[in-house]
Amino acid sequence: MSDFSPTRRQTLAALGTALAAAAALPVQAAAQAAAPEATPAFSFCLNTSTIRGQQLGFRKELEIASKAGYNGVEIWIDPLQKYVSAGSSTGEVRRMLADLNLKVEDAIGFAQWIVDDEAVRSKALDQLKREMELLAEIGCKRVAAPAMGATQGTALELKKIADRYRTILDLGEQTGVMPQLELWGFSKNLSRLSEVMYIAVESGHPGARLLLDVYHLYKGGSDLRTLPLVGKPAIEVFHMNDYPTAPPRETIGDADRVFPGDGTAPIASILNTLRTPGKQIVLSLELFNKTYYAQDALQVAKTGLAKMKALASVKS
Repeated sequence: MSDFSPTRRQTLAALGTALAAAAALPVQAAAQAAAPEATPAFSFCLNTSTIRGQQLGFRKELEIASKAGYNGVEIWIDPLQKYVSAGSSTGEVRRMLADLNLKVEDAIGFAQWIVDDEAVRSKALDQLKREMELLAEIGCKRVAAPAMGATQGTALELKKIADRYRTILDLGEQTGVMPQLELWGFSKNLSRLSEVMYIAVESGHPGARLLLDVYHLYKGGSDLRTLPLVGKPAIEVFHMNDYPTAPPRETIGDADRVFPGDGTAPIASILNTLRTPGKQIVLSLELFNKTYYAQDALQVAKTGLAKMKALASVKS
């Protein structure tokens, strides 16, 4: 027998090890299949516009979001400013958020950074910088950048908008709060997916991000079949809502939005397009429905969360 030939005992031992490993494979596979995703595809956020009509105030809106089960909020800047100016510090706001187990994922502001008027734009940049600094103090790292001040009148040159977006992206780098280029479907500017994609790319800034919305994509006439063309890093927050069959697209308004799944939008398909392994996207419920404003705010928030989770669980 060669020195390199296995003994009968060694052969049987090796065979036993192999059989044990083979027997363990179905158990391991089942465990892996049952294990949750390392990074959940989505987190769930309440845009406080959804319960803004109940006029609860800044603190109560956060408490409602927490009680309803959200882990994030998308706040409006003006209620935060009023809350702080009334005597609360940003440190107190941070502690309140920690107690409620909430993260401020984004903030809604309306600085006119996009307009042609240089004097107005200069004031808007000062305003935006102050707002970014305030948001940074409470731990918020994003702020919406819609076409405020340029929703009517003439269409602006896209290259100029890209340069102006670059300017506020630079401000974002300085403050730690990055502006999310928001699509508004009713606007003369930034109403279509092709426009915001061009501006984000042409800005030449790696921090450029898009803030899209189920309703606004529909209202602006963007073809949802082109949504997969948006680069996966470009979306961090996505506004959730739905649109009914009536009124028609030409006349539908913000207040006509309904809970996700209660309208005709292909939301499950949209979410499967957004789903990216290893990355979590914030789904933020943004509604302005007067019918919901007449209801209990906590119930509205809970209903919206349940409907978002149900749609997010549908995988193609």
